[in-house]
Amino acid sequence: MAFRFRTENRKSPHSIRPVTGLMLVLAITGCSLIEDRSERYIDEPEGEPLKLPETADEGKFTQVMPIREISAADSGRMYRDSIPNPPDMTSDILDENYVVEELDGQIWLLVNDVPGRLWPAVTNYMNENGLGVAYDSPQLGLLQSELVNFSKQARELLELSDNPDGEEARMVVLARIAPGVRRKTTEIQFRTFEVEGDPDELLAWGNQERRSEEQLSTSKRLLDDLAGHLEEREDSKSYSRAALGMVSEPLVRLVSENETPQQIVMTLDYGRAWAEVSRALDEADVPVVDLNRDEGYFYVDFRPESDRESGWFSWFSDDPEPEHTFDVQLDQTGGEIAVTVERAEDYSGDDRSSELLTELFEYLY
Repeated sequence: MAFRFRTENRKSPHSIRPVTGLMLVLAITGCSLIEDRSERYIDEPEGEPLKLPETADEGKFTQVMPIREISAADSGRMYRDSIPNPPDMTSDILDENYVVEELDGQIWLLVNDVPGRLWPAVTNYMNENGLGVAYDSPQLGLLQSELVNFSKQARELLELSDNPDGEEARMVVLARIAPGVRRKTTEIQFRTFEVEGDPDELLAWGNQERRSEEQLSTSKRLLDDLAGHLEEREDSKSYSRAALGMVSEPLVRLVSENETPQQIVMTLDYGRAWAEVSRALDEADVPVVDLNRDEGYFYVDFRPESDRESGWFSWFSDDPEPEHTFDVQLDQTGGEIAVTVERAEDYSGDDRSSELLTELFEYLY
């Protein structure tokens, strides 16, 4: 006869409870054993900048691992509920080096480089493609072509007819090279202008003029062609000292009082400013509850992240719906747009307006 034995390891529930209780106590108190390094991060002294010899060409030196400059107003002291993250250096790097963007009747090539290195490259492009350069102004960032009508190569580039009907309008191309909205970028634009004769001076750029669909299409074709030209010659870029005089004031500024951010000032037209703020909110993962472009506001949810999530038991339910907690307002004054943030009237949580302004500025500039 065979016998089957079965053993069971049974423990009293009373012997498990003390262990469980001990683990819970350790979990609750564990955080207090970790040093709060927030102040150490904020108060870390700045090192001395690297000095190059006077004979060195600064255009040939770049930072391999650049460290973003942060003013006192941008310091992490506003972050009360977490250790502030180090600056995201990848925000200075575009996903693509050459991107054609279009907005409100304007079109430009966004390049991840500084104007001083692109000025000679654009000049070279115009000369190689039969446009030539009749007039230029590095201070204004403008390059003006010769009359394109008498260059076969330029006519092909602009897709002008070989056998025009009747008298043909004279045409020149104006290129504009300017610092981009985002730091360490350049925006290049092309515009075609009809002229009565061969101009004897540099034409005005004319920011407020609306371009026709045909003109925009021509500009896009030129910018696409320029992007390919620059990409093929990335390893042979030179540097223009003449372009150092180009106006390089930042187009986005953070205005503070007593080291507390008050507003962001953007030297842009309204349509461009609205689009940039919308992009910044999206990239910062700030939920937009409602918006109105005509009235210039975004209603957003900028509660602490812990309040916007379901917490430990999030697998049982979805995250709560965004709530209107802060107002982002755009107001136009003269040629500038002021961006301000206020706590919503119905929201009684902490006023994190200055934190939101600082975060928007990081994504805008």
